[in-house]
Amino acid sequence: MSDVCSLTASGLLTVDAALAQIKASLSALKNSEKIALQNALGRILSAPVIAAIDLPSDRNSAMDGYAFSSADIQSNQSFTLTLAGTSWAGRPFTGKLHAGECVRIFTGAVVPDAADSIIMQEQVSAAESVITFPANCRPFQNVREIGEDVKQHSLLLDAAKKLHAADLGLLAAAGISEIAVHSKVKIAIFSTGDELVPLGQKLEPGQIYDSNRYILNGLLNDACFEVFDMGVLADDKRLVEQSLVIAAENMDVIVTTGGASVGDADYIQQILTECGEVNFWKIAMKPGKPLAFGRIGKCTFFGLPGNPIAVMATFEKIVKPALMQLSGAAMQKPLRLKAVCESNLKKSAGRLEYQRGIFKQNEQNEFVVESAGQQGSHILSSMSRANCYIVLAQECNGVRIGEEVIVEPFEVFL
Repeated sequence: MSDVCSLTASGLLTVDAALAQIKASLSALKNSEKIALQNALGRILSAPVIAAIDLPSDRNSAMDGYAFSSADIQSNQSFTLTLAGTSWAGRPFTGKLHAGECVRIFTGAVVPDAADSIIMQEQVSAAESVITFPANCRPFQNVREIGEDVKQHSLLLDAAKKLHAADLGLLAAAGISEIAVHSKVKIAIFSTGDELVPLGQKLEPGQIYDSNRYILNGLLNDACFEVFDMGVLADDKRLVEQSLVIAAENMDVIVTTGGASVGDADYIQQILTECGEVNFWKIAMKPGKPLAFGRIGKCTFFGLPGNPIAVMATFEKIVKPALMQLSGAAMQKPLRLKAVCESNLKKSAGRLEYQRGIFKQNEQNEFVVESAGQQGSHILSSMSRANCYIVLAQECNGVRIGEEVIVEPFEVFL
């Protein structure tokens, strides 16, 4: 049931209220597994990772040049040092550096104990073993200290971190080849409706191709999800009931699209009610007013609208945050930016609206946005052109050219 304090004047549940109810009823799945680092991109850490070594583990050079002691610097005049040897990356200088000596050194090579400064090779002149340093030579430069990046025994990465390429590099640099991650969330997807036809089959009057499962497969293309495409549920009570119950026994989440998921057919609502605990909500957002959420057995259930743009909007704004919570990921708010609108936008007050837009920087480096085209919830072409949502508040009655709006760039745009 909905809290009446979370309803709009029209009796619709606000997006924030729906998210709060969903968040309160879900927790991260318990299962975890250890995987090889090379397979970890996009996975969610299930436990903190502690650094076993310092990074860097040795003092090393930030550039190709010459290492020396700052005690040998002669103020305001050039000076010469004797070349004592070379420190290569992976092959350190093994001798002892004395006063009046320097070492040829390469990027990443270990800095000799007695040296505390490095000058780049372009600033010196070399004549066999005699190296001439310039006047006003700066001390304590270009040396990477032990633990400058990460200290041994410190927190390397925290739990709930979704691993990106830089994280894999950090873990590898720390010598970590295997990590503990949350197991993938198993997700079954269904489309519903007798009117849906698979690709490759000729359309008869009243039939349409099933695009929603392709949309969902794309939206769920994430390393922490394992997706099972279960096809189309025809308007057959026994088939629907069997399919949902079987899926619920084997999956963590079921996502359906179409009228059946929001109870447009009485027997569908009856099946969902008998199989589990499912709430049928009307959300104060456009596109995407109808939504079903609950459980079938231990499986979380989401029923999305049938129109493809409504599928995308409700997935991004409601389902995806829930899936990330189940996957153990830390919650993040979408990036929002201000931009000057270059189109007139039609809107009626009453619902939070996500209009499709084209976001860019103009020649003055200002953020601007324009409408991507028709905003009907069945219009896929404007979504294909768009790279952002233009977010219009419930009370907004439209936007005129030149007014400032809020935009949420799509992830693919970033």
